[in-house]
Amino acid sequence: MGGFKKFIMRGNLVELAVAVVVGAAFSGLINALVADLITPLIGAISGGRTPNFASYYFTFNGSRFLYGDLTNKVLTFLIIAAVVYWLVVTPMTRLFSLLDRNKESTTKQCPECMSDIPLEARRCAFCTSELHAIPANERPPA
Repeated sequence: MGGFKKFIMRGNLVELAVAVVVGAAFSGLINALVADLITPLIGAISGGRTPNFASYYFTFNGSRFLYGDLTNKVLTFLIIAAVVYWLVVTPMTRLFSLLDRNKESTTKQCPECMSDIPLEARRCAFCTSELHAIPANERPPA
């Protein structure tokens, strides 16, 4: 029982649960945005008639295909993907690149075979050419 309690109380599991709840609420918000704002906007642009995409369908051999509901779901997905990309992925990528910029390099390039090797190496592991170790005070920043 102690292992289960430890598993449940781990930080990333709690964070994941919070993310799922917030994501569900966000999905509801985006669904409302598509149904209440974007769909009427498309209707206004296309001639003043407000389309109800959810009721659009076609019939083939007696089967009814609801392509309008799929249209609403695709719009919702695209909006959620765009928001996640621009509000989460892009800032995190920029933050990680700023953090990586200040790291000191731990490798150098072999002048013979252009492979990445440790700074302290005196012989290349790939082509076995002799190298000169770079003193710590002369190392280039990453």
